[in-house]
Amino acid sequence: MANGTGGACAQLSAVADAVLYEGYLLYPYRRSSAKNRVRWQFGVLPPRNWVERDGPVTPGVSGSADSWYQRTECLLRVRRADAAVRVRVRYLQLQHKQVEAADGDGAHRPVESLRTADGTAHLSFEEAVPRETELVLPLEELSREGRAVAVGAPAGAEYEPLPAGAGRTVRRRREVRAATTVTAEPLGPGLYRLRVRTENTGDAPDPRAPRNAVLGQALLATHTLLTGDGVEFVSLIDPPAALAEQVRGCRNAFTFPVLGGAPPRSPSGDGATGTLLLSAPIILPDHPQVAPESPGDLHDAAEIDEILTLRTMLLTDEEKAEARATDPRAARILDRVDTLPREVFSRLHGAIRSLTPRTPAAERPPAPAAERPVWWQEGGDDGLSPATDTVLVDGVPVGGGSRVRLCPRGRGADAQDMFLAGRTARVAAVFHDVDGSTHLAVTVDDDPAAELHGWYGRFHYFRPDEVETLGPDAPPGPGRPIRPQSPRPPERPAGGPEEGRFDGRP
Repeated sequence: MANGTGGACAQLSAVADAVLYEGYLLYPYRRSSAKNRVRWQFGVLPPRNWVERDGPVTPGVSGSADSWYQRTECLLRVRRADAAVRVRVRYLQLQHKQVEAADGDGAHRPVESLRTADGTAHLSFEEAVPRETELVLPLEELSREGRAVAVGAPAGAEYEPLPAGAGRTVRRRREVRAATTVTAEPLGPGLYRLRVRTENTGDAPDPRAPRNAVLGQALLATHTLLTGDGVEFVSLIDPPAALAEQVRGCRNAFTFPVLGGAPPRSPSGDGATGTLLLSAPIILPDHPQVAPESPGDLHDAAEIDEILTLRTMLLTDEEKAEARATDPRAARILDRVDTLPREVFSRLHGAIRSLTPRTPAAERPPAPAAERPVWWQEGGDDGLSPATDTVLVDGVPVGGGSRVRLCPRGRGADAQDMFLAGRTARVAAVFHDVDGSTHLAVTVDDDPAAELHGWYGRFHYFRPDEVETLGPDAPPGPGRPIRPQSPRPPERPAGGPEEGRFDGRP
């Protein structure tokens, strides 16, 4: 493996697989579930004439918006003359699974569901096939003329008979046309700006067709893995000070690159570099990891494995039957959950990875007198009121309704917080954590959904030393202070599908 990083590449591949199948099929893993009727939300690259039917798209680093291209730009340090870059372009190709019932004359007709004589249900559904193209490109060639390579996938169809001649399952795929172009721009001795651009080069027959009609021609969950021989990548989140200006010149569109592999045990103190890079449509921090306790993918990496596993265990037999009929990946999740050993399940309960190193007793300052019981004792949270509490920021009390400017710290800051640097926000609440720290819950002033986020209780969180207070003369921002509260659950519309029922008919 390049740069002798075989283990690190395997770790990063696990993260890339989680990106590839994020949201592919969500709990409760049934076709009839509303959340599994609106899919393919990240890194979707449909044909250009469909995307731009109403005008050009606006570039951004988030891959949750449909675009006909992705562009990755990063800095590359070169350590030897014969350096080469390895590029892996990965995505899913939509595959429509159609169940067809057999007619008496040997023909077949499409149906939404079919139960065979052995009691097994078969459902029509949209699946996906993983596609990957790997390129090994000499840096000298990339700096001279670049390289363009087709990364599309052919159309195809497979037919699978059902038991006792009841019918068949047909899996069809449309052709996906795509190309990736890789170039390297010299910036100085041993320093290059690497560009990887992946485009959908196909055309939609009808640019005004609904989204579902063009997904068969689209690249889904598109992302790029980068490594190489004799090269190292510079972090765009925490670059060395000497390269900060060049990093600001990198322009990423509908994807964002982060360093891969395990974080260094002894950080250098002047920025981060690494031999692996993952450019994903989901914004991640440098060195993203799959928790070692996780026994397998649940296609919802932002959720807690223990909670999803417990909920999956509690599905009824009818619900599990529908999930198994929906997709083979759902069936594998159920098989894993149903056979999970007790010792593996116990590891899902939690792990501590971020304890502050213990300070020797001689160096510790004297403990302050306890003003309240510690958090695990009864009464530990008495007197706390997030909506009315305040905390001092540069000597100024800041609490619910205060306006601040966001200044996330450079090293160690959350990757998404860095994109909010310099924005103004309104504080909704002050929260005291069990470790003694304090965080401000804020909504961003120019976020059109700020009031909605406040209503739902979805905030950005910053420490007091990551904000600056804004005086009464500061330009007012939109919105108003929102008291954190939980919305009432929506009522199920009359006549809507009932959870746990098949929505098709034999």
